[in-house]
Amino acid sequence: MLGIGGRRKHHAREAAPLRPHAKDSEARHRLYRYRFYPTAEQAEQLNRTFGACRWVYNEGLALRSGAWERYRLRVGFAETCRALTGWKLVAGTAWLKEVSSTVLQQSLRHLDQAFGRFFKGEGCCPRRKRKGRSRDAAVYVRTGFRWVEDPGRPGTGVITLAKQSQPLDVRWSRALPAGVVPVRLSVTRDRAGRFFVSVLVEERIRALPPVFESGSSVPKAVGLDLGLASLVTLDDGTKVGHPRLLKRHAGRLARLQRELHRKVRGSRNREKARGRIARLYALISDVRKDLLDQLTTRLVRENQVLVVEDLSVASLVRAARGGSRRRKARLNEAICDAGWGELLRQLRYKCEWYGRTLVIVDRFFPSTRRCSSCHAKGPRIDVSVREWTCGECGAVHDRDVNAAVNLRDEGMRLYWSVAAGLPPGRRVPAVIKASEVEKILSVG
Repeated sequence: MLGIGGRRKHHAREAAPLRPHAKDSEARHRLYRYRFYPTAEQAEQLNRTFGACRWVYNEGLALRSGAWERYRLRVGFAETCRALTGWKLVAGTAWLKEVSSTVLQQSLRHLDQAFGRFFKGEGCCPRRKRKGRSRDAAVYVRTGFRWVEDPGRPGTGVITLAKQSQPLDVRWSRALPAGVVPVRLSVTRDRAGRFFVSVLVEERIRALPPVFESGSSVPKAVGLDLGLASLVTLDDGTKVGHPRLLKRHAGRLARLQRELHRKVRGSRNREKARGRIARLYALISDVRKDLLDQLTTRLVRENQVLVVEDLSVASLVRAARGGSRRRKARLNEAICDAGWGELLRQLRYKCEWYGRTLVIVDRFFPSTRRCSSCHAKGPRIDVSVREWTCGECGAVHDRDVNAAVNLRDEGMRLYWSVAAGLPPGRRVPAVIKASEVEKILSVG
C-alpha cells in the first residue's frame, strides 16, 4: 500500500545477536575537522552523494508524513530503509546505487532523530531540504570508509570513502590520537565551496591540574560578564575587546551585495558574486571561531571555577515591534556578531573535558544593579550608562566589572553549597546551574 517491501527474506535468516560498540567509560567523543581538496572525479561523486542524501531525506519525510495523514500508520526507520531498497530497484531512481548505502541510511536515521526530537517537544517538525539552502553533508560510518594510519606520522593517514578509488587529499593541521580508528566521518561542503571532513574519535582526555588561589586551598574562580562594549569582562577588571567583524567588513559586504543585486538571476556571473559573498562570510566565521576558541581555552586553563550568567540568546535577538525596530535590529546584529551562544557552548564542554566547574547563575540575578561593595540593590540602569555610583555607600562602579564581581560571588556561593551537600568522595559536577542545585543535591 505504501510501497514498502516486506520482511520475508529476513524471516529465513538465523537471528544473530547484535554486537554493540563497547565504549571506554573514561573515553569521550571528540571531533577533529580538516579541510581536503578533492579531485574533479571525487568532487563530482560527492556532489551526487549530497544530492542523493537530500533526495532520500525528502522522500522519507514524504513517506512518513503521507502514511500518517492518509492511513494513520506510523512509519519508522526500519520501514524507510526497506523503502530505500525498493527505490533503488526502480528505473527512475536507480542512480541511488551509485552512492554508498550506508550514507543514505544515515540520512534516514537523521530524519528519524528529527522526528524523535519533535515528538519530545525539543524541536519543530522536520522540513524538506532544498538545494542551495540546506547544508551539503554526508555521514560515513565505519563500513563506509577505509582508514590506514601512516606509521611514519602517527595520527595521520589515508582516508578512502566508499564508491571512490582514490584517497582524499587531507591537510592534516593536527594529528589524531595515535592508534585510534575513527568512529565516524562527516564530509561537508560550505557555501564558499570548501570541502571538510570531520573525524569522530574516542579519546581519553586528561584533566588539567587544579588551580588554587595563591597560598590557599580555595579554588581559583573568575566571573565573566558578556557584553557588547567588551566581549568579556573579568572580575579583576580585564576586558576582552569585541572584534566587531561584521562592522569591520560592512563596507565590503555592502559592495558585494550591490554587485549581486545587479546580476541576472540564474546567470553564471550571479553565481560568481554569490561565491564571493560566501567566501567573505566564511572568513568572518573562521576568525570569530578561532578567537572564541583561544579565549575559552585560556580561561579554562587559568581558572578552576568559571561563573557566567544564564543568557537566552534566542530571546535577546527577537525582532522588535514599533518605532525602535531599526535600533533593535542593530542590537541583534551586534549580539549575533559577538557569538555569545558559541562562547557559552565552548566553555561548557571544555569544563567537562578538563575537570573544571562552570557555574551558571540565574538570569534574573541583579548582577548589574547590585553594588559589589555593600550589596545594596539600586534602580534599573540604562544600557548607555557605563558607570554608576551606589546611593548607599557611594562607591563608583564600572558597569561590567561590577557585574562580573557579583557573578563571581554568587557563583561561589552556589559552588560551596553544592560542594558541602555532596557525600564525601564525590566530585563537584562540571556544570552547576542555579535552577538545578536542589536536583543535584537530591541525587547526591
